[in-house]
Amino acid sequence: MTAPVICLGEYLVDRLFEGDGPPQASGKNWTDYPGGAPANVATALAKLGTPSRLVSALGQDPLGDWLMQILGQQGVASQIQRVAGTPTRTVLVQRDETGDRQFIGFSPPDPAAFADAHLTPEWVDTVDFNGVPHLVMGTLGLAYGPTASALARAQKLAHQAGTKQVIDVNWRPVFWPDQTLAAPKIRDFLATADLIKLSREEALWLLHTDDATAIAQRFPHCEAVLLTDGANGSSCATQHHNVTCPAFQVDSIDTTGAGDAFLAGVIHQLGQRGWPSLQQPDTVAEILSYASAVGALTTLKPGAIAAQPTAGEVDRWVG
Repeated sequence: MTAPVICLGEYLVDRLFEGDGPPQASGKNWTDYPGGAPANVATALAKLGTPSRLVSALGQDPLGDWLMQILGQQGVASQIQRVAGTPTRTVLVQRDETGDRQFIGFSPPDPAAFADAHLTPEWVDTVDFNGVPHLVMGTLGLAYGPTASALARAQKLAHQAGTKQVIDVNWRPVFWPDQTLAAPKIRDFLATADLIKLSREEALWLLHTDDATAIAQRFPHCEAVLLTDGANGSSCATQHHNVTCPAFQVDSIDTTGAGDAFLAGVIHQLGQRGWPSLQQPDTVAEILSYASAVGALTTLKPGAIAAQPTAGEVDRWVG
């Protein structure tokens, strides 16, 4: 049996507020959903049929217990560090009439006060990377000292094991206690990536270009750059070609986790077709179309994980 894809990073609660007014401290005008980009990718992969494992940190609290239960229900293996004295992260989210979401803060408000900010390198040392095809990480953990060290350890172990490193920029300013440190840390972190995924807005912010080919050339170690632009579609650039794909037009309800589902679709396809398929433009076009369908279907229901499609649903959509 193939070793599972390892997704490493934050697993949290998205507290989605209803309506366009400010969140109310009293009165329950919200719904809690499991979220966090690495967790979203892990569950989306499992639904598509690719084995996955989540490495993360949660508080020793009821929300952490709930999130652990959901991983089991979704068929995701886990190595979760339970951190005493710090809560599981709760992100406050609002969405507009088009389904686009806005991260507006945390409960409690200090971004460094949560368990996922305390994932340790020692915990990562317990992870077996032998035979693992892909390691998927975001960059939010770079905002916190312990987790930044854990991410660096994972990079080292993955490199030693020959595991491909997939990094999603996933820029969320609200997670960074000092936002001025973010860009240089993220750029350094991308230097060893085999595949980089970022949105057009993230590319403009971090690299001052939305040209996927230029980004690929800036990171010569990287074999492919995935650039997403919402309803305008996506592209995949290597050192030799740049393939674009239109987005599926849908009536989105909630865009939370759509980019994570798209990335899971790409990784799932790479697992089936092989990494060399990135060098075949026609095959890349098929991979992008499949991933776009996974992302689009995820926007048709509220919440990231709950909305993710199965492989059969994607096949019917694409076919």
